[in-house]
Amino acid sequence: MSDIKNDNKETEVFEIIADSVTVEVTDRVTGKVYRRELPIDFYENANLLKLSGENLDGSTAQLVFYSERGIQRLGDLTGKGPDTDPCGTHKH
Repeated sequence: MSDIKNDNKETEVFEIIADSVTVEVTDRVTGKVYRRELPIDFYENANLLKLSGENLDGSTAQLVFYSERGIQRLGDLTGKGPDTDPCGTHKH
């Protein structure tokens, strides 16, 4: 994640959480810029970016985008990572 500068001090950001997102698009034909605020929950950390909202029947819909690091960690959690013992204390 990126650092945020605050009063000449850098604060490391580990996650970003918001209750809405602002989408900005530029129309291909006219070049006009449009901005819309959407009621979509936003969550981002070093492993993933998740957008959550409601579909037409009111049930939750989510889109999740994994970073390369997130995909690697997901593989490790599900037993599909490398068969190594980084700390040397595990028995196989």
